[in-house]
Amino acid sequence: MDQAITQWINTPAGISPMLDRIMIMITQFGAPLLVLAVVLQWWSKRSQAHVRHTCIVAGLSFLVGLGVNQIILLFVHRVRPYDAGITHLIIDRTIDWSFPSDHATATFSIVAAFLICGLWGRGLAFLVAALLICLSRVYVGTHYISDILGGAATAVASAAVINLAYREDSKLDRWITGLF
Repeated sequence: MDQAITQWINTPAGISPMLDRIMIMITQFGAPLLVLAVVLQWWSKRSQAHVRHTCIVAGLSFLVGLGVNQIILLFVHRVRPYDAGITHLIIDRTIDWSFPSDHATATFSIVAAFLICGLWGRGLAFLVAALLICLSRVYVGTHYISDILGGAATAVASAAVINLAYREDSKLDRWITGLF
């Protein structure tokens, strides 16, 4: 099923130059733009302390999630779908393993942090962006759909742990959210 869904999403790759360009742009610039959107939230006028706390939770979740991925990669050596003959690759090859997806972990850690902290509107907007970014990763041929799900799971777990460990309105939180 993983291969079938991955192939189905990747099937149009290389057929429509315009769609290819859009997906390549999303895969290359989507995650950095999402991070920039979070950084810009720091200067939000509405519920400034809570939004800033959420930005810290998102950033820490992002870093912890990517760190957990590196540990997983020490033990799970999944070949990229293009190396397995499953997908048609339309971007440059990468040299690392496929599972879990760092793009999924990075983007879904932001989504999870905003949703866990109760910023539903922003969290849902970030969810749409994360889904597009992750879809683009499968479309361009660099990930299986299960790589995306694994990255999302790492992200949600990291955000949940960070939310429990980094308490809102603690002395440290008040100091950090008071910066700038």
